[in-house]
Amino acid sequence: MKIAIINHSDSRGGASVVSMRLMKALAAEGADVSMTVVHKAGNDPAVHTAASPLRCKIPFLLEHMRIFAANGFTRRDLFAVSIASDGLTLSALPQVEQADVVMLNWVNQGMLDFGEILHMIQAGKTVIWTMHDMWNLTGICHHAGTCTRYRLTPGCGNCPLLHKRAAENDLSRRTWELKRALYSTDGITFVAVSSWLERKCAESSAMKGCFVKVIPNAFPVEEFYIAPRRSRAGMGLPEDKKLIVMGAARLDDPVKGLDLAVEALNRLADSGRTDAHAVFFGAIRDPHALDGLRLPYTALGPVADKDFLHELYAQASAVLSSSLYETLPGTLIEGQAAGCFPVSFGEGGQADIIEHGRTGYIARYRDTADLAHGLTIALDGLFDPALLRESVEKRFSARAVARRYLNLIEAEMNI
Repeated sequence: MKIAIINHSDSRGGASVVSMRLMKALAAEGADVSMTVVHKAGNDPAVHTAASPLRCKIPFLLEHMRIFAANGFTRRDLFAVSIASDGLTLSALPQVEQADVVMLNWVNQGMLDFGEILHMIQAGKTVIWTMHDMWNLTGICHHAGTCTRYRLTPGCGNCPLLHKRAAENDLSRRTWELKRALYSTDGITFVAVSSWLERKCAESSAMKGCFVKVIPNAFPVEEFYIAPRRSRAGMGLPEDKKLIVMGAARLDDPVKGLDLAVEALNRLADSGRTDAHAVFFGAIRDPHALDGLRLPYTALGPVADKDFLHELYAQASAVLSSSLYETLPGTLIEGQAAGCFPVSFGEGGQADIIEHGRTGYIARYRDTADLAHGLTIALDGLFDPALLRESVEKRFSARAVARRYLNLIEAEMNI
């Protein structure tokens, strides 16, 4: 059995990281698997570039020209939406043409269009589409936020992310119609990486009647450890404080709710908690984003050193996520694997990770006092680190996730 994974990159963004992990996990289980990407940064020979940089750029530009026009010729929210109007002819590539199974992951930004996906279905491929955000179930957005127009029939229209004069038959409605037509072919098996995302799919009019299976992302649980191995001094961190870790590719992305994290941490500081120290890793575009934080903190910036991150989690008492919504927050799983207590809001896949009060704390949505309460539980050590690690080993280890995918493939192919 040959499996071809298609994802936009082998390194950029969370979907790329977990797609690479999945490829390696499937290979470790004996599958003949490759990956096709637009942006290749690594040197894995199983990862193939879809086309030349210039050829890849053409559909990207065409798609965004269409969005730009539909957006009233403003850049506002230009990259918050995708329409799959233009893409590359990937079905002609040997690794895709010869594959029995095509696994689509994050394939937006001009990588695949609807017609090419339909061509793969008509060619007899078993197509499995893993959803890492809400794009498959909405008209054009990757995260619907408070908008529920994707539930309507017909769906979307009057899209709040399009800044041209509101219209029912706007780009979001027209893209919804294309998705509905593609999904009606009944040739795609969808995978949601969390139960929360599966529930959103069930609400979607575009996905009515679609089969959706929940399989989480794979995580390298075996790389993490509970007992610290290094001195904090060498890491530039205080020796006498309990650490609260928060990380993201971009911490001040509005969806990450950094202002709410600052407010929760300030509640700790104002309560007289002098034993806590916050540690942030990830990019911050706004140089003043943390100016209002009264709790002592260290901002590390982007951290590419995996060994450093593994040690950081092992040194920490809590891993914090204040995201307004998150499909399956990877930092919470990584923290748990190192015996670090996760504290988060619950709008997303957090309930797939955290058993509230036992293996983490799910605070009331946007309630920073409750978020601070969860952090207090972590700082007071009212949890069992070994239990946290055991909980992720069973559900999120690479082998466990790979076996679930292979079982799904075998069922779809009647093997």
